[in-house]
Amino acid sequence: MRVVKELTREEVRISIFSWNNKYILKFELGPMEQTFKLSETDILDEQDLELFLAGEFFEKVKLRFDEMGKTFRSQLENL
Repeated sequence: MRVVKELTREEVRISIFSWNNKYILKFELGPMEQTFKLSETDILDEQDLELFLAGEFFEKVKLRFDEMGKTFRSQLENL
């Protein structure tokens, strides 16, 4: 597995890997993570991966983290 890029944006740690002809996009926030896999044939240039790190896609990733966090905290309170 090759690390393509690692960065932090708005407290979300983002790691991009290349493995088995796929790009793996991993978003982490606290104890939660979201992972997406893309075929390398869907991306013409590694620079195009930047599109997944901004705009509507990233906004939805953050919203999903909010929902995941609420669900996680609710479950912890019910233990």
